[in-house]
Amino acid sequence: MTARTILTKLHGRVAADVPRWAVRTAYAITLTTLPSCVWRIAGINLGAPLLEHNPSGPGSSDAPQVFDGGWWYVIGLSVLSEALAFLSFGLVARWGEVWPNWMPGLRGRRVPVLAAVIPAGLGSLALLIFPYALTMVAFDMKITGEPLGLVIHGWQSVAFWIAYAPLVAWGPLLAVLTVHYYRRRRFARPPAVDSRQTGAALTG
Repeated sequence: MTARTILTKLHGRVAADVPRWAVRTAYAITLTTLPSCVWRIAGINLGAPLLEHNPSGPGSSDAPQVFDGGWWYVIGLSVLSEALAFLSFGLVARWGEVWPNWMPGLRGRRVPVLAAVIPAGLGSLALLIFPYALTMVAFDMKITGEPLGLVIHGWQSVAFWIAYAPLVAWGPLLAVLTVHYYRRRRFARPPAVDSRQTGAALTG
């Protein structure tokens, strides 16, 4: 089994008339979140020397205050961010145009254009918080202006910024993909719907 086949199984069949650059953009979006997920799990959960772990006082956590929700918080945040990034494939894959078979009542029907464009567009706007958030991190502050408590030195700083800087591109890349999806769906012929799926939808 080739790598391309494995990837296709993961994200589903690419929709018709989707250019290669759009598919690569979807892959790039999923990769923007991966380094920060690895950094959090390795540095916070596994205790890797990616940051200073010395507690600041009795009863305090080894993790900086921004990650003080416990190991489950770090895992959950990482899984959620990667899952949200993966949804960008809905803008290039077949399941982003026709509801898949496992959705009762909807399977085989066309996905309304705005049902994908509105949440994706709002998401791309919300993700523009990352440039501001990382600027605040550079001054050791949260987005609220409170002290961050993240202590990194030397190569740890380099590793941190390599892991988190790609998040700045998440919002703009998603915006580009959203505009392309809208234009492609609005100004193209309706995709052919599988007759077997349509029959299942009518009888299901």
